[in-house]
Amino acid sequence: MGYCEERSSAAISKGAGLLHSFQSLAMTEKKGMVGKDRQQQLLEFAVDAARQAGEITLEYFQTVLTPERKPDRTFVTAADRKAEERLRALIREAYPDHGIIGEEFGEEPGASGWTWIIDPLDGTASFIHGVPLFGVLLGLESDGEAVVGVANFPALGELVSAAKGLGCFWNGRRVAVSVVDNLKDALLLFTDSSGFQPHGREGAFRRLLASTRMHRSWGDCYGHILVATGRAEVMLDPVMNVWDCAALMPIVQEAGGTFTDWGGRPTIRGGNAISTNGLLFDQVMRMVREGD
Repeated sequence: MGYCEERSSAAISKGAGLLHSFQSLAMTEKKGMVGKDRQQQLLEFAVDAARQAGEITLEYFQTVLTPERKPDRTFVTAADRKAEERLRALIREAYPDHGIIGEEFGEEPGASGWTWIIDPLDGTASFIHGVPLFGVLLGLESDGEAVVGVANFPALGELVSAAKGLGCFWNGRRVAVSVVDNLKDALLLFTDSSGFQPHGREGAFRRLLASTRMHRSWGDCYGHILVATGRAEVMLDPVMNVWDCAALMPIVQEAGGTFTDWGGRPTIRGGNAISTNGLLFDQVMRMVREGD
């Protein structure tokens, strides 16, 4: 057995101890008898699954890769595909009646009202350049509401998780957004400064740059996580897909922040996203709308 096969077998075994309880929970959901610990058990499953997928990405990180360009011009690697395959297999085994939406392999409809939404490797451009600011994102929707989110950054040793009503946790420690209440004192984040103009957001971007104390391009999902964990105040994304957003929304909200589209609507399907620490939300929205 090769090294990667050994790692894969070990990862599967690692999750086996939790699988029986997850399958039992799936059966009680089907019978409509889920107790108040439902969110916690679903979150535990998501954390374990995201860790396993993260282990797969590390097998490929800082190695010789041959990335491919997808039709939307974004990159994809074997690591993206293998990580999503693992997540789908874990979900199918534990929750066979749940739906799945994933960036690399599309949608599998479910029959339960629950849908897992996967971005197996957010920040692929960073990943292929050997930069550790990439993450595994796993979110869960219940009848259209994002209720569970996990963001695992395996190369950084950081995992942030949240479930509706249970708070937000960073490596097991409860965290919250910052208390900065004036834009002039805020740290503003984004992924790529050239991405705003094609989507009609250049004016708002420039106004926010001029109004904040500091700005950095610590982007992709990590930027939103920095807001949730109190290390930044605003993260701007002019274009997002549902798999980019599903895990992030409950994380930012449970930390006390806001996760909305550029119109200020809390949604994972707005096509774009802004995270704030909540205290700055109105100020940010005024800047966004100023040129409208």
